[in-house]
Amino acid sequence: MNPFFKIILKLLSSPRIDIQEDYQSIRKLQQFFYAKPKKTYRILDDQIYAEDQSHEIGVRVFQPKEQKYSEPVLYIHGGGWVIGDIDSYTRACINLADTLGRTIYSVDYRLAPEYPYPAGLKDCFRVAEILLEQLEFTGPGDVSKWIIMGDSAGGNLAAVVSLLLRNRGLTIPYKQVLLYPVTYWDHSEQSPFESIRANGHEYGLTIDKIQSYMKLYVPDETDRKDYRVAPLMAEDLSNQPETLVITAEYDPLCDEGEAYAKALFEAGNKVRLHRVNNAVHGFITYPKFAAPLDEAYRIMNDFLTRT
Repeated sequence: MNPFFKIILKLLSSPRIDIQEDYQSIRKLQQFFYAKPKKTYRILDDQIYAEDQSHEIGVRVFQPKEQKYSEPVLYIHGGGWVIGDIDSYTRACINLADTLGRTIYSVDYRLAPEYPYPAGLKDCFRVAEILLEQLEFTGPGDVSKWIIMGDSAGGNLAAVVSLLLRNRGLTIPYKQVLLYPVTYWDHSEQSPFESIRANGHEYGLTIDKIQSYMKLYVPDETDRKDYRVAPLMAEDLSNQPETLVITAEYDPLCDEGEAYAKALFEAGNKVRLHRVNNAVHGFITYPKFAAPLDEAYRIMNDFLTRT
């Protein structure tokens, strides 16, 4: 790993950064660095109403430079359920749209701690329902031809949305892509996953940060073992979309992401697992030319285009 990059990661791993105290400041920094994009024909902002009509959910639609495939992608951003939004992920979604040749729908779900679990999950599920309804009228003949994708906490939400769609008898995506997802509830030193201990101190995303995010998202400890928070705890993982799980070598979440891929496979699903070596958590937001992202794009394209 690049020595300069390692220094940056150590700075980001500083215990002085307290997520529970500093999340608002981090949001402000994101808003400063990621201004709202200019309106163009390739980017469209829309809103849909929550099921109970209590609030609007923002959805940003990204059209690729060249539309190669008709299947849309529902993208759920990361940020520990606490930070991140469609502005901070706009560049990543533009790159995804262009690289995959597909329309990307990005969800601006509600964030904790102002809106703890299950608020953000309900927003993501609602957008999935609306996308299904839209496909019935305007999409391809087969309404199952859509893709769900998410990174980190967004990967967690994507996995849970797929489970909920199945449980409620609705059409599941035909494929899902989970980038270094959160799939388990315990991120302490007592975690069953070695990557938490091996990578949880000096690679940017630390054990303390993960636990802080979880506390803000799910204040009630008893709820954290529910499959809607920790999909690896689901008793039934059958009948899920064909799945690609991408992990990062130096990510504390590496092992639990790979454990979820294994559990899906053992439940009878088609699963592909790929670990990006010499990479850390969060690379989907890197510049397009970054080696880990270039590798991930290649794997995603191969997975999505194979029938």
